[in-house]
Parts: sequence; C-alpha cells; structure tokens
Amino acid sequence: MTIEWRYTTHDDLGVLSLAGYLGPEAVARFTGVVGWVLARGTGPVILDLTELRGWSTGGQVAVAEAARRLADAGRSLELAAIPADGSLVPDPAQPPIPVHADLHAALTTHQTGTGEQRQWRSDEWPSA
Repeated sequence: MTIEWRYTTHDDLGVLSLAGYLGPEAVARFTGVVGWVLARGTGPVILDLTELRGWSTGGQVAVAEAARRLADAGRSLELAAIPADGSLVPDPAQPPIPVHADLHAALTTHQTGTGEQRQWRSDEWPSA
C-alpha cells in the first residue's frame, strides 16, 4: 500500500495532504513528493494527515527528514491531524515540528488570505 498526495498553495505557504498509509513502501514516494514541493512552493509547508490511516516508524522518520530538508531550504514543516496510532517523537537534532489539531487550526495560525490557489494531486487522490 502506498500514499496518495495533494499539494495546494495558499498565499505564502503550501499544504501537502496525504492519504493512505505512510509505511516502508511509501517512504520513497513521500520523499519524492517533498522534493517536488520544495521546487514549487514558498514558505512553510503544512503536512495535512487528515486522510492518513496511519504511519510506521519509518514513515515518522521520513517526516522528520522532510522537516530537515525544508529547514535546509529556509522553510518549515508543520503537522495537522496526526494519526491516532502514534505521534512524532521529537528529535533534538531535527528542526522543531509544530503540531496542530487539524488543518483548519493550522491555516488559522497562518491567517491565510483568499489569494490565488493552485493545486496538484496524484492520480488516485480520494475524491470528496
């Protein structure tokens, strides 16, 4: 099982939403999509995990590595709606990762406006 993704730009931040399970089979795809996001956005990235069914330890490590990659590029990573089956264990060697209860709370923190939005998604992203 792998993940599906959707990336939406909001003013000066991006929202990367994941669906599926972030396990060992999905880490390479997640790493690739983070590189794709780095090339196409500016500002912080909110990783929206609302549709994620769960994540493995390797998936959590991949999220921490994504935070480091973003920090190296002068951007930050924030989490929204982490899976109920675990939480990201902070690593003092990695950049801090703020955690929000849900996507609405994360967007409210940044007071996103109604500016132009663009959106990309994987082919199998679940429709509403």
